[in-house]
Amino acid sequence: MSIADTHAEHSVDEHAHGDDCGHQKIEHGDHVDYVHGTHHHALHGDHYDEHESKAEHGVEEHRHGDDCGHEKVTHDDHADYVHDGHRHALHADHYDEH
Repeated sequence: MSIADTHAEHSVDEHAHGDDCGHQKIEHGDHVDYVHGTHHHALHGDHYDEHESKAEHGVEEHRHGDDCGHEKVTHDDHADYVHDGHRHALHADHYDEH
């Protein structure tokens, strides 16, 4: 996973992510990301950064589809596939974590 250089759409003052914030918490290297909609927020000083959410495997390693063995979940205009407790969604040539 790589880190995007953009700041999240809300500030720490507007919404503080934490154990009781209502967003899913994901360990990400040496910090925690919080799933916020279809993206991840990570605390960085006095603001949140948007973190890219590429899945840990690519389409060449495992292709999700009707017969892949993972639960299919309709999500807006696409399908997510439940993979080890999280969801993968096809995005161009890779899967995003949703």
